[in-house]
Amino acid sequence: MRCGRGLRWALLHACLLLGPLLLLLHIFVGIQVPGARGGSEDPGVAFTIISIDNSRREGEPGGSDPGSPPERRAYPRGWRTGRPEFVEEDPTPQTDYIPPIYEDENEVMTRQGGARREIELQPWVDGRPSFTAEVERFIAYITTPQVQCGQELRPSKQPHVGGPGGPWAVCLEGWFLPMKGLHPCVAYSFSMDQKDKDFVSVMAAAGCEVHQFDPGRRDRQTPGEVHQHQTWLDWRNLRAGHSKATPRKLSAIMEMLGHRKVEYVNADLESAEWRVVEGWVLDGTLRQIQQLVLTVHLQWAGFEVAGSSQEVVRFWYSVMRELHASGYRLLHSARGPGRAVLRHMLANASSTYTLSWVNTRWSY
Repeated sequence: MRCGRGLRWALLHACLLLGPLLLLLHIFVGIQVPGARGGSEDPGVAFTIISIDNSRREGEPGGSDPGSPPERRAYPRGWRTGRPEFVEEDPTPQTDYIPPIYEDENEVMTRQGGARREIELQPWVDGRPSFTAEVERFIAYITTPQVQCGQELRPSKQPHVGGPGGPWAVCLEGWFLPMKGLHPCVAYSFSMDQKDKDFVSVMAAAGCEVHQFDPGRRDRQTPGEVHQHQTWLDWRNLRAGHSKATPRKLSAIMEMLGHRKVEYVNADLESAEWRVVEGWVLDGTLRQIQQLVLTVHLQWAGFEVAGSSQEVVRFWYSVMRELHASGYRLLHSARGPGRAVLRHMLANASSTYTLSWVNTRWSY
């Protein structure tokens, strides 16, 4: 009995001694082991703390403490000016979307003043977007001649009377071959890789002063009086101080060559035709052209033309209707190769058309 009581006292003393020892051991481990204490920082790892301060005023980025360093803003760069800017990590210098050789939108709007800056879009065929309906309307419009000419000049180099034939045609009514006299004939041709060779040779043989524009290399052997220019058409205005080879607007080319009006313009612009013709509508250049031979490309929307398939076709049709509103009537239409319209394979359509237009409001 005395032995059992002694054992209980021994265990009690051991427990009393073990508690302080465990507490000392815990404190010792907390001091020696890195990161065991709360609030310690690891110098090898950097953290970014993102905080949301609802107390700052609406639309005001940044911190509210006057002495604190500026923080990384969640607002997009350029939010004050409305223009995109590069992020700080990007070493590329800031540039505008439009190449610097061209006037930007603000310069154009300032110069034009109250002039039209866009064409009027035609209503949807059925009152709602429909690619099939828009294509049918557009193809029917560009394949239906609207004017007749008693005597036409076509690639055969001989005057042609009535009937279809040839990829292009110009009306000779009121002209006598060769086309020289009181009003000399001036013809411009814009095409790449000598695809306009027939047009150039025929118009030169007819007695016109022919100017051929091609930015690439060409065969220098040209018939008759043909002036060659290594430049191209554009729908934007150039800033001053650029080379002659730079693309420029038709009005600028005419001014450079000293022509107030041009009797014949042939243009195969490789899908730039939509913006170029739109520019002629808006700046009044169409009034200075008597006849226009225009190749349109339908495989894709064209340069700087965007939207759904039905929106693109409606825009094309609207451009053609602007020609009609300016007094142009379709004389001849010729289908080219391919069957794709905006990557849709269509049995009754072509990928390219060459359209010959006559300006019925022409006057010297």
